[in-house]
Amino acid sequence: MHNEHPQKLEAALYVVATPIGNLRDITLRALDVLAAADVVAAEDTRNTAHLLSHHGINANRLIAVHQHNERGAAEKIIALLQAGQSVAFVSDAGTPAVSDPGALLVQAVRAASLRVIPIPGASAAIAALSAAGLNEPHFLFYGFLPNKSGARRTVLQSLTSHPYTLVFYEAPHRIVECVTDLCAVFGGERQIVLAREITKLFETIHVCDLRNAEAWLQSDSNQQRGEFVVLVSGAITQAGLAVETLNMLSLLLEELPLKQAVQLAAKISGAHRNELYQHALTLKEIKP
Repeated sequence: MHNEHPQKLEAALYVVATPIGNLRDITLRALDVLAAADVVAAEDTRNTAHLLSHHGINANRLIAVHQHNERGAAEKIIALLQAGQSVAFVSDAGTPAVSDPGALLVQAVRAASLRVIPIPGASAAIAALSAAGLNEPHFLFYGFLPNKSGARRTVLQSLTSHPYTLVFYEAPHRIVECVTDLCAVFGGERQIVLAREITKLFETIHVCDLRNAEAWLQSDSNQQRGEFVVLVSGAITQAGLAVETLNMLSLLLEELPLKQAVQLAAKISGAHRNELYQHALTLKEIKP
């Protein structure tokens, strides 16, 4: 049972990370804030009521803030804060405002010159990265890709030359087609990590080459269940070619014939024409 008489919190919006699966993945500080806040604003009040009652916290102070009412709810919350109340904000799972509602609310509260305090905790992307073993110092968190294949491939195409681990979220019913598109755009050589049901009973973290990922998913339909974090290793840049140069080359290739694109890229960047030519050939090969 949580402390029935928690310390009074200062009037602020507390952005509280909650578990992504295992209900024990909540920090002691998050429990203190949820117990002491005058109001708990939640993306899904039923979901949050379950979390609070699991930890012995009174769930009578809940208000809803979801995608469809975020702006209106922000005004209500600002009025509470201005009246000296403390408000804890939680999304369905993980860290609010990261591929979740919350950013508009935080923006509105900041615009009203009121305090926002992060209470950090679980994040599916960070959990997956920590267990992936991809030894790259940088990562790019993209989140959800477009639902339709054409739009998805266009986005992926724009990410091909990044030398960072790419981090996506994907829904179970789209995971197979997403992996097909990843392979078509990035080629089969790169490593992919398929992390599903993180912190839940059937958690699976599978590492393979992109070319083998679809076969692994198809080999057992259970492996297509649950929410996915998909990590793809970054582009291996050719020695001496800057990422900006590679990005420029890929844009020029969309508009010009290969030879002209290479000449222009070499002129603008000062990079070696032969190296650019080799890279242009590989870029042409992976076009869908």
